[in-house]
Amino acid sequence: MDVKDIHALIKVKVYKFLLNLIFVLVLFCIDRFSKIYIIELYEKTGVTEIYLTSFLNSYLVWNTGIAFGLFSLSDELTYDLFTALIALINLIIIYLAVVTKDFRKYFFLLILGGSFGNLFDRLFYGSVPDFIDFHIGNFHWFIFNIADIFITMGVTCLILAEVLYKKETNE
Repeated sequence: MDVKDIHALIKVKVYKFLLNLIFVLVLFCIDRFSKIYIIELYEKTGVTEIYLTSFLNSYLVWNTGIAFGLFSLSDELTYDLFTALIALINLIIIYLAVVTKDFRKYFFLLILGGSFGNLFDRLFYGSVPDFIDFHIGNFHWFIFNIADIFITMGVTCLILAEVLYKKETNE
């Protein structure tokens, strides 16, 4: 390999890195803008619940736990430990996104974009604003946010890819 080939290879790697970074930042910004909008709407109107349809409301709650409000505790040490664990998981996801060379890389980036949004809130607000209330009649699912949607989509796609990919390689 000569210097010109090495330079071209570095250019391609930097270009791919920047595209991946932009993808994660776009997801992060979509999540941030949605949360900022809901928080400002609440601050201006004092209304925490907005009825959108017969099955979807916007209802602002502050989640100090992890996914779906699990482990919502007022204990600061537990909160800090979960936050540190989430940061560590983000580092693992970054590593997986870097070493994954196929389409699954984008599923890791999808998870990362959402996770960065929620991690930012944990560090900045001390809790995560959740506001999407999906329900059927009186049955309400957990209240969640846009970042949770990105994380769930990424995990679901990874599971499906793993199942389908394993099936293809076994045939």
